Amino acid sequence: MTVDGSRLDDLRIDRVSRDSKRGRWKWIALAILAGIAAAAAAWWKLPRIPMVEVATARKVAAGTSTTVLNASGYVTARREAVVSSKVTGKVTDVRVEEGMEVHEGEILARLDDKTARASLRLAEARAEAARKALGETRVQIRKADLDFVRMRDLTAEQVASQSDYDQAKTSVDAMNARLVTQQEDLNVAEKEVALQRRNVADTEIRAPFKGIVVTKDAQPGEMISPVSAGGGFTRTGICTIVDMSSLEIEVDVNEAYITRVRPGQSVEAVLDAYPSWTIPSHVITIIPTADREKATVRVRIAFDHPDPRILPDMGVKVSFIGSRDENAVTSPTVSVPRAAIHHDGDEDVVFVVIDGRLERRAVKVASTDSGGVEVSSGLEAGESVVIAAPGELEDGLKVHIGDKGEA
Repeated sequence: MTVDGSRLDDLRIDRVSRDSKRGRWKWIALAILAGIAAAAAAWWKLPRIPMVEVATARKVAAGTSTTVLNASGYVTARREAVVSSKVTGKVTDVRVEEGMEVHEGEILARLDDKTARASLRLAEARAEAARKALGETRVQIRKADLDFVRMRDLTAEQVASQSDYDQAKTSVDAMNARLVTQQEDLNVAEKEVALQRRNVADTEIRAPFKGIVVTKDAQPGEMISPVSAGGGFTRTGICTIVDMSSLEIEVDVNEAYITRVRPGQSVEAVLDAYPSWTIPSHVITIIPTADREKATVRVRIAFDHPDPRILPDMGVKVSFIGSRDENAVTSPTVSVPRAAIHHDGDEDVVFVVIDGRLERRAVKVASTDSGGVEVSSGLEAGESVVIAAPGELEDGLKVHIGDKGEA
């Protein structure tokens, strides 16, 4: 059998041509990758334009009320008392519970009064004995007076001797002296009765003023004392009473800003428990002393209208309201977020975006609160100020504007 050589040549694989094509594509791929790397390097070396967030400066109308200072503190009770007893004794009855309203003089609890009442009965018996002895002496004085008058007449008629007269007179004087002594004894006995009655009354623990019971601290059978005695086995109070009409706010104000606060100033208070409820209030007084450790001054604030939702020790945030005098404003005042203000030494500055570039402005801050800053010079209403940026800000830096808000 003969084989056609031309057909065998057609079936043979051309390895040289195949390898040359593979090498050519390899070099093409390497060239493409090199171009991409060169483009990435060139892009990396290009100057980047940062993206910044800005806010629009808002004009603040003159002659309106504004927040000049913010502070936080707590609701406190001006009248609050831990009610205790005047004497040490065993509790026999407690008549109060938490949340109960009590009136001034109302009995809150009783102590064991057996000993006190026994002492009272003894004092009353002594007083009664002194009173009867005094009555007997008065009778004897009347008899001595009659004897003296009779003896005086007999002596005048020279029937009785002078000695008998002197003896009758001395008897009258002695009886009168005994009457004075017994009268003093009766007074002492009556005072002792009053004292023992007070001791009995002291076993009744009464409310010192009208208020609400916030804690109940003792139970029947426990010992109570006005002073700490007996370790943890002796109570020092029956309950705690708060006069809810005396609730007020106490805040600590940094002494650097105390000039912004004055007595009678309007205040808006917001309880942490009711963040959407604004409570009208006013400054009562500024405590005339400073805390050297915290560099603060305490300020007392009163609620304009008491409300049962206000409870002692609640956290509260307050805003001191000031009235801007229109005649005192020499230039328009604008408000910007606090984040827009930067400190450069003793100078306050902002960065304004104009035609895609930053412009550094020195400004004068008029007032500051938790939400924003009022600027009285260096900035116009409607200008865009930077409030957030990815890096350091420089005058003349080119930027892109991202989110835009309003102060």
